Amino acid sequence: MKNLVATLWILLLLTSPMAAEVKIWPVPEGEPLSSFWDVEINGQNIGVLTARTADPPFEKYHYGGEYAFLSVDTDEPIVLKIREKTDRSTDNLTIRPLSLGLVAEKKNDGSFDITIANPCRFSVELNGREHPLLIFVNPLEKNVPQAGENVIVYGPGIHEPEDGRISLVDNQTLYLAPGAIVHCGIQVKGKNIRICGRGIIDSSRWEWRHGPTDHVISIRDSKNVSLEGVIIRGPSHWTVVPVHSEDISIQNIKICGGRVQNDDGINPCNSQRVQISDCFIRTDDDCIAIKGLDNNWGNCEDITVENSVFWCDRARIVLMGHESRAPFMRRITFRNCDIIHSQSRNFLLEPGENMRLENILLENLRFETGLENALNSEAMVDAKTLRFDIDTPAKENWLFVGRPVVNRYMQTQVPGFIRDCTIRNISVTGPVSYAGILFSGADDEHTTDGLFIENIILFNEKMPTDSPRLHFGDHLNNVEVR
Repeated sequence: MKNLVATLWILLLLTSPMAAEVKIWPVPEGEPLSSFWDVEINGQNIGVLTARTADPPFEKYHYGGEYAFLSVDTDEPIVLKIREKTDRSTDNLTIRPLSLGLVAEKKNDGSFDITIANPCRFSVELNGREHPLLIFVNPLEKNVPQAGENVIVYGPGIHEPEDGRISLVDNQTLYLAPGAIVHCGIQVKGKNIRICGRGIIDSSRWEWRHGPTDHVISIRDSKNVSLEGVIIRGPSHWTVVPVHSEDISIQNIKICGGRVQNDDGINPCNSQRVQISDCFIRTDDDCIAIKGLDNNWGNCEDITVENSVFWCDRARIVLMGHESRAPFMRRITFRNCDIIHSQSRNFLLEPGENMRLENILLENLRFETGLENALNSEAMVDAKTLRFDIDTPAKENWLFVGRPVVNRYMQTQVPGFIRDCTIRNISVTGPVSYAGILFSGADDEHTTDGLFIENIILFNEKMPTDSPRLHFGDHLNNVEVR
């Protein structure tokens, strides 16, 4: 049956008159489809797959339950027809990120048409996190690898590598074809290594922190590694982790997490020249966490994250510094990203162990939904007074927090330093909530020095330079707000 599916898939691509414009991929036999959503293009059904949230022992958390996702490739505008299958109300249908400007046009039969002009990644929601539909529209694949020496190919179908592990070394390529679902972890160690395709790397059969590899994609002591195009479903622990590596490119990957804790999306650790772009990341834990795990493995340097969409169910969108044993964490940029669901201190900069966190640029970031946990917190104070305490249960309500600290993850119990941090062109939409910004130093030696804040738009109004939402503590020097 698997060979038949693969043959039919190839014939479809060769004979379909729309193959040059739109590619719809097969769903392997036995793979369950969404019970909430149907999607079509030109009358052809697209297989809508599922991902889980809050597996045991985390079922006490409610992250909206099972959700759906699909992937399609195109080189020209398309119209997706979506239909909700369970008679839920569609009156409040929302497409996030709002910055895409996508519109769902309701039809007489109760379906919705969404016209998409360019590759993008978005969430279709009827009630926030309750059973949404994630849609990943990719550009057409180019230079598809062919099986041969140093090229490992998994075609359409469900695959179970021996021991659940794939190991890649120098000059190897791993290609996951559209319609491939590979239950595995991947270990990368070497140089000039590529992981690519439109298939799915599935870790959802392993219990929390018991995957076949240290991380779903573990990149160690490596150089010139690229990861592009694939979907990663159900991480059992940290998801994509470059450790002591350099020249890492991560492009157009989609992480469908949220089923266990510690499922961080992308964690560059003691790595240099890491480029992350055009990704969609949904996790329970941090979407991006930059860490310096060992002071002998080098700095965290020249890391850029851009044009991506983030959704975090419990922790932070971005964390820098909790494992701070690298001497420096510097030249780090986040730009042109959308935060569509968040629950905690969104961007948390907390260096310790004398590490210098410096040359940080956070720009053109768009926050949505009003920081949900804070709205539901009994400790949420009257928005008119804007009084707030970071140590109350409403601490989830901060956009940016920067302060050298000592915490339980640190071996040397001393704070670090923050130098030269720029935050500019930030917007917050949704229900009015606190949305504060907090920066401070730790002591006379471990200071925060050089903070520039410009053009913060909160709920359609520019934040004044003397806003009570700005909290500046002690040992903070050279601050400019515009």
